[in-house]
Amino acid sequence: MSLDLPRTEPRTAHPAPDEVRQRLEHARSTRLAQLKALDETGQSPGDHLMSNQREAIQRVLTEIDEAFARVEDGTYGTCLGCSKAVPPERLEILPHTRYCVACQRRA
Repeated sequence: MSLDLPRTEPRTAHPAPDEVRQRLEHARSTRLAQLKALDETGQSPGDHLMSNQREAIQRVLTEIDEAFARVEDGTYGTCLGCSKAVPPERLEILPHTRYCVACQRRA
């Protein structure tokens, strides 16, 4: 299944758990490839940019793992801030997101 699905009208339902897992796995493999590329370039002890990039990628990997847990416990797609449904379009773009746009702005 392609991850780049054309949309002609807004989605009204959340994707099936298998589709969510596929999107999360794609996001995970992308971040792991980024970490591998950082490792291959080497890092000097004073390279704060590389260190910050590594930390940001690891943070996203943690968020992806947490999203997998939410899929399993049935809370995936529910904003952790306001408990409302996260719009399906947002979940397509950021499958590991924990918040709706409004709550993300406040966080």
